[in-house]
Amino acid sequence: MTLSAEHVIYMDNNATTRVAPEVLDAMMPYLSDLYGNPSSMHTFGGRVGQAISGARQSVANLLGASADEIVFTSCGTESDSTAILSALQTYPEKNHVVTTRVEHPAVKNLCDNLEIFTGRKYHITRLPVAEDGTLDLQRYRDSLTDETAIVSVMWANNETGVLFPVEEMARIAKERGILFHTDAVQAVGKIPISLQEGAIDFLSISGHKLHAPKGVGVLYIRKGTPFIPFLNGGHQERGRRGGTENVASIVGLGKACELAAAKMEEENSRVRTLRDKLEKGLLTTIPKALLNGHPQHRLPNTANISFEYVEGEAILLMMNQHNICASSGSACTSGSLEPSHVLRAMGVPFTAAHGSIRFSLSVYNTDEEVDFVLQKMPAIIARLRELSPFWEENK
Repeated sequence: MTLSAEHVIYMDNNATTRVAPEVLDAMMPYLSDLYGNPSSMHTFGGRVGQAISGARQSVANLLGASADEIVFTSCGTESDSTAILSALQTYPEKNHVVTTRVEHPAVKNLCDNLEIFTGRKYHITRLPVAEDGTLDLQRYRDSLTDETAIVSVMWANNETGVLFPVEEMARIAKERGILFHTDAVQAVGKIPISLQEGAIDFLSISGHKLHAPKGVGVLYIRKGTPFIPFLNGGHQERGRRGGTENVASIVGLGKACELAAAKMEEENSRVRTLRDKLEKGLLTTIPKALLNGHPQHRLPNTANISFEYVEGEAILLMMNQHNICASSGSACTSGSLEPSHVLRAMGVPFTAAHGSIRFSLSVYNTDEEVDFVLQKMPAIIARLRELSPFWEENK
């Protein structure tokens, strides 16, 4: 199959995903004919409430949880904040949070603000990572104290795809009577998860990372976990999150979870094969290219590759000329000259960190798209290196 000139090759799925056609179809009735308030007493509203219940069960099925442990939110960021702030309010005598140096800004910036801007002095331990992005479990054990209210560690890193042993970490926290939260925004739908028999207390999901719309998320709260709501208001979500439900998006998320469960095998076989083909091709055809993150303990869809002596921003601009979408590991686009905090924590050399590109695939990517990227990327990097004053000295 030949790709048309207008065809967009989308390899930025860790940033956001397309809404699956089946998800859009499931949502449409709740944006038109079925507009009742799910809290209403009449049958018309009750039908909408039943749709929310069905979506709640679909999310629970994907997580290996109970439906009454699922709370719908607006996004992963809200879910993260709710879990961490709830723990700190539940245990006001404790002022310690354990996290990592490579968390998403949803957790990283919240912890920074707790340390600096709140009236109470909180102590944050940020665990370092190794060069391959993995964590030291013994160092984690040693970080826990009697003052620790909660641990918040992502299940999968959004930039490198590296997986953390959160199930084991949760068990260790439980032994010490400490609550455990994981931002699983990147992991849910890509790897099998079963929460029923584990020790994770809180888990966050964002709908737009698994082919549902933006503006909907989930906070899993293990049955029996002490909890104080972040948003107070009406009785929605059994009093755990006030506000009239975003019905259409919740229904869409439920459908997306059903699709994710059905396509889990494809995600871990065909998508992984495409990722590996792309990765191997780039590393073997482009000099001074290196993989960031553990080669095995990663999400099946993610490859973060650095191209030394070029700027990630410039790479993306040239890729864009060929309708290839990916992300840079550099924070340059946000006005900072500093590379990604994740790559800095991993000790990636400065000359490579600035030229890192994250490719994140989905079930909608094809062999033809990977071939096209492999055809274009060597020339893009070669052209940019011709313009680099450092390339001649270091090639």
